[in-house]
Amino acid sequence: MAKGDELVRYITEQVVKYMEQPRDVRRARKMEKESWRTRWFGMLPFSFSMWIKSSRSGDRKQKASR
Repeated sequence: MAKGDELVRYITEQVVKYMEQPRDVRRARKMEKESWRTRWFGMLPFSFSMWIKSSRSGDRKQKASR
């Protein structure tokens, strides 16, 4: 039973610590986190999206010149 009480105490302390921080500090901390895609896959999703965008714009340029 003591471990359950310790867990509740720890969670309560963490919540109180979070709530006592000013809102702008919490927002700044959230903004500096990298996205889950970048964390898991690195620059691969970004490079893939750039490749898709460039291929789509290339298709438009070819259709416009016809």
